[in-house]
Amino acid sequence: MFPEMTLLENVLTGAGILLVAATFFCLWRAVAGPTEADRVVAINVIGTKTVVIIALVSLVFHQEFFLDVALVYALISFIATIGIAKYLEKGALE
Repeated sequence: MFPEMTLLENVLTGAGILLVAATFFCLWRAVAGPTEADRVVAINVIGTKTVVIIALVSLVFHQEFFLDVALVYALISFIATIGIAKYLEKGALE
């Protein structure tokens, strides 16, 4: 892709592009999902793929602080998934 990038960086960049494409398929499932459970799972998968994409960006650009961002995003995604599941089960966030 880029002449100054190594083979590993090219592979990681390609994997990131494939993950972004897969994320858009999950976004379609989140919008068109027939049940609420399908939508919650699709949103959770989007969050997981986003964490992996951020970690790949950290590896490609050799910036470790992106891993901190990925960890925070994973925690926020987990808490949001728990909140949505509780709301769907009980109808409230009490």
